[in-house]
Amino acid sequence: METNGLIGARVSRTEDLRLLTGRAQFIDDVRLPGMLEAAVLRSTVPHARIVSIDVSRAVALPGVYAVVTGADVKAAVRVPHPVIWQSVPDMFIPESYPLAVDKVRYPGQGVAAVAAKDRATAEDALELIEVVYDELQPVSTLEDALAADAPRLYDERPDNVVARGVVQKGDVTAAFAEADVVLSAEFRFARQMGMPLETRGVVVTWDPFTGRLDMWLATQAPSMARELLGEILGLSADKIRVRTPDIGGGFGNKFDLYGEEIVASILSRRTGKPVKLVEDRAESFGATVHSREQKIEVEIAASNDGTITGLRGTVYGVLGGALSSAGVSPCWVTTSLITGPYDIGAVEMAMVAVLTNRTPYGSFRGYGLPKANFVQEHMVEKLAKRLGMDAHAVRRKNFVTDFPYQSPVFVYDTGRYEECLDLCLASVRQAGWQELRDQARARGSAVGIGYSFHNEITGLGPSRIGNLSGATQSGFDEEVVRIDSTGHVTVYTGLSAIGQGIHTALAQVAAHSLGVPLDHVTVISGDTDTGPYTGYGTGASRGAALGGPAVRAAATRLKAKVLRIAGHILEAAPDDLVISDGVVSVKGVPDRIVTMAEIGDAAYRRLNGRLPEDESPTLEEREVYDPANVATSFGCTAVLAEVDRETGVVTLLGYLIAHDCGTVINPLIVDGQLHGGAAQAIGGALYEEIVYDADGRMRTRSFADYLWPSATEIPPFGVSHMATPSDHVPGGFKGMGEAGVIGGGAAIAHAIVDALPEYDITITSLPITPPRLLAAMQKGAHR
Repeated sequence: METNGLIGARVSRTEDLRLLTGRAQFIDDVRLPGMLEAAVLRSTVPHARIVSIDVSRAVALPGVYAVVTGADVKAAVRVPHPVIWQSVPDMFIPESYPLAVDKVRYPGQGVAAVAAKDRATAEDALELIEVVYDELQPVSTLEDALAADAPRLYDERPDNVVARGVVQKGDVTAAFAEADVVLSAEFRFARQMGMPLETRGVVVTWDPFTGRLDMWLATQAPSMARELLGEILGLSADKIRVRTPDIGGGFGNKFDLYGEEIVASILSRRTGKPVKLVEDRAESFGATVHSREQKIEVEIAASNDGTITGLRGTVYGVLGGALSSAGVSPCWVTTSLITGPYDIGAVEMAMVAVLTNRTPYGSFRGYGLPKANFVQEHMVEKLAKRLGMDAHAVRRKNFVTDFPYQSPVFVYDTGRYEECLDLCLASVRQAGWQELRDQARARGSAVGIGYSFHNEITGLGPSRIGNLSGATQSGFDEEVVRIDSTGHVTVYTGLSAIGQGIHTALAQVAAHSLGVPLDHVTVISGDTDTGPYTGYGTGASRGAALGGPAVRAAATRLKAKVLRIAGHILEAAPDDLVISDGVVSVKGVPDRIVTMAEIGDAAYRRLNGRLPEDESPTLEEREVYDPANVATSFGCTAVLAEVDRETGVVTLLGYLIAHDCGTVINPLIVDGQLHGGAAQAIGGALYEEIVYDADGRMRTRSFADYLWPSATEIPPFGVSHMATPSDHVPGGFKGMGEAGVIGGGAAIAHAIVDALPEYDITITSLPITPPRLLAAMQKGAHR
């Protein structure tokens, strides 16, 4: 393959052979000498004071090495659990610890933990721990939490609201006063969560002699994890090593820091042995962060020609009994990006973040964007219906067209929204969907086409504009590129590989920039002792958008040194040389060559006479990339769906995405990311929901209760690409890891509405389950 064309090449992922042949090492594969296994006793009640905990029988069980309670853990840490996203300056951050102290605030909260010779013994010991609870009235729903007489989750607070904030732009009062049309709606989004095939886990050794903490952790953010571990445990960074093995999916769940990492560390310190703590699937439903649950009230003001002039409303975030590392950030993102791809001159959106006796609210792919997009696109369709206009005409009327564009919070760098919409419509025409719909309707079937246009803030990293996001963690990325004595290349990265193909993407950038074959590049990640510092880690669609430019810059400087050395050997000016497939040649004189292996040898081994006197030995460059702005990707989703009028079951027949993420490094990887995100969008739109009883206890504890789309529910996907490079990211790269999940819910809802014109239904909540759809059909039929 021509190395100059590796950026944009559809090459197979370099990770796959190892993964598919069973040579991967996941967290549960980590086996250390003398290792103990731990288990956590979790609360079965949603809200209670802890009257007493008796661990004496558990301590006496043969094979048990240590038992800790919340009081033990609190005494062993320096600070409470940190919240890295402090999106609202005066937000209340409740004091919480890895295990409950004095009070439990959600079912599944850890109360005690045991380290034993094996997991079975640890679980047996849990059954011997006696906890006496004084149960309190649960605060299970948003309405319960906001009631004037609601029980307080934290006694020091006057209510259950932890944060209130407002995002503003322009004169909203004037926009609504002068509007020809004012429309309102209320939206509800169910509680959902990411479900990686691999549950969370940690293996930790706190060496009693050196005081060094060595942790294997399935995390998306190893550098950040090391910083937070140091703060909590009172250790300097040089005393902490975080290693990430292969990670069986992340989806944001493994970005947050959890109490289990601290509990395992304390158990290791107490026992002087390595400790493994891996949650089982039942635990994960209550112990891993939840997401999505919000209530949104919104109004739009518009003129009769379809121009949206104002938007106002409130986002209610239904949080859990404590704050995760993400804090209220996902709800803040919904609030901040509620206008999406549309140029709306006046905005006033409030955010109210509310505690309930549920699992903490945290990171999940798409963050707050799927809810914001659902609201945007529903209101566009509603306005079009009110005015008797085509919905795409309303979209075109309101698209942002002049870039860079200042949204209520972020600056959108580049975009061609109308062209992307046209590309999606062309794909639908090419697929013949209109004809398929018409033929199905002629047979009496309910088939519809739905659309959704989205944009996505990617490449989150600008450390010096952290006030926009409230992050207390830097967002830059550092990459190291090294050529060895044999002329082969190693890229060292702090980004975590979570199945997204980051090793392949960075290898392509390095090989392309250096002019070497792809199979001469190795990417190494997963160790804070040897890897560079990546402030924010793998999340927020930033791997390619930050890691790519950093590798590109380092490799470009390294290439210049290679050419200087080659020029010395060939007695030619560096400007007269070219590199292709790892061979340096003189332009126009292809027989005058020197290989990359010879240059490596000159830089490391046989320097005399071959390495220029003014060049230092070795071949390595390091680049720190801290972007000036985020990068804005965008896309349009189209869905073809059929509805069974008798059962309310929705079958997806086709799924098309037109997408623009700037310069595409590898279309194969981009397509795979979009497909994976779309599959999660389908789950969120039609199936997934965590349900609580009226008494606040979780009913959803297994995959028998929490429905996923299987392969039979996933339709064929089609992806069309555009490329509008970012104007400030070297190489023009933008992120796209969350794009597929953002627009799917709205597009599916609109396809269902289009399939059932005779019912005049309105869909303002997700998931769209068969009973809910039948109820909406019955209500619409009586309008």
